[in-house]
Amino acid sequence: MDRIQIERLSKSYGAVQVLKDIDISVPEGCFVALVGPSGCGKSTLLRTIAGLEPITGGTLRIDGQVVNDVPPRKRDVAMVFQSYALYPHMNIEKNMSYSLRLRRAAPKVIRESVDGVARTLGLDHLLARMPRQLSGGQRQRVAMGRAIVRNPKVFLFDEPLSNLDAALRVHMRTEIRKLHQRLSATSVYVTHDQIEAMTMADHVVVMRAGEVEQQGAPLTLYHRPANRFVAGFIGSPSMNFIEAVIGPDGRSVQFGGTQGGGLQTLDLGRALPAGAEVWIGLRPEHLRLHREAHGLRGVIDTVETTGSMNFIAVKLDGVAAPVMIAQAGACAMRSGEAIGLDTAGEHIHVFDRKTEQAL
Repeated sequence: MDRIQIERLSKSYGAVQVLKDIDISVPEGCFVALVGPSGCGKSTLLRTIAGLEPITGGTLRIDGQVVNDVPPRKRDVAMVFQSYALYPHMNIEKNMSYSLRLRRAAPKVIRESVDGVARTLGLDHLLARMPRQLSGGQRQRVAMGRAIVRNPKVFLFDEPLSNLDAALRVHMRTEIRKLHQRLSATSVYVTHDQIEAMTMADHVVVMRAGEVEQQGAPLTLYHRPANRFVAGFIGSPSMNFIEAVIGPDGRSVQFGGTQGGGLQTLDLGRALPAGAEVWIGLRPEHLRLHREAHGLRGVIDTVETTGSMNFIAVKLDGVAAPVMIAQAGACAMRSGEAIGLDTAGEHIHVFDRKTEQAL
């Protein structure tokens, strides 16, 4: 059963339309990530689910009930904000129990709920402290705990990790995912970080300019992007794009040929319309370097190493922008060295030059 159903939902502020015919279904127990660049409408969409923003058109259902005009307090959803939004004059126990006290729940029920959630989140030894006495990660866990004690139908997360440092973000990603699995909760999570979306979600929705560009399982978006935008947004480092033409045989792509070296050719391993003008997409992790003249020709521009990974920028003959390659292990290659480069045909993505849709 779908816990949330969004059908042709639109949202406008006067003449400005920020959400355009959104269609998303969220099954019960699913973790859905809304991802996209700043200003794409993902937070606005989350706020419409919460009832904090009225919708202009379309239908929004929670548990089969149309909630277009239902106020937030009656939707049975809980939201975790980017800013934590804890009450500074209340200790952690009172922050977490606030919604239950508003409902006039029995003191025993409140105590058992708060104690159980606090143990789950590792906050049981902090209940007497004030928010100002906690670290950023601890405050974020309190905000999550306050949502969990309500036992809502849907959890909504609005970029909850963006205020944390890099190491703590990685830790909290794991904690949120483990918590989701433990509770079997239905969650909608907004982020601009595609790594968060890929590692945490069961279903990823990629948005741009108020529209859904593509949605599906994380690896589906990675391996079969619907268009150039999704291909460039999903994956880190991002995909390389090169202007090319499908060769006369329809089974290869050709590009370059402007720096005296002649055309560069890659075998596609599949047939496409000969002569079509395209973008080819090459993921950095799918490219292989060779010291001998093998495959594409180029010269190493820069080498950056993190210890476990090397990021190598290569200037290919006839291509203006350097191509980025991600290579694991030790790297003995140096800037200025002439190299060869190739990739398997199944790893070459092809997009129409005009529409930017995948071919």
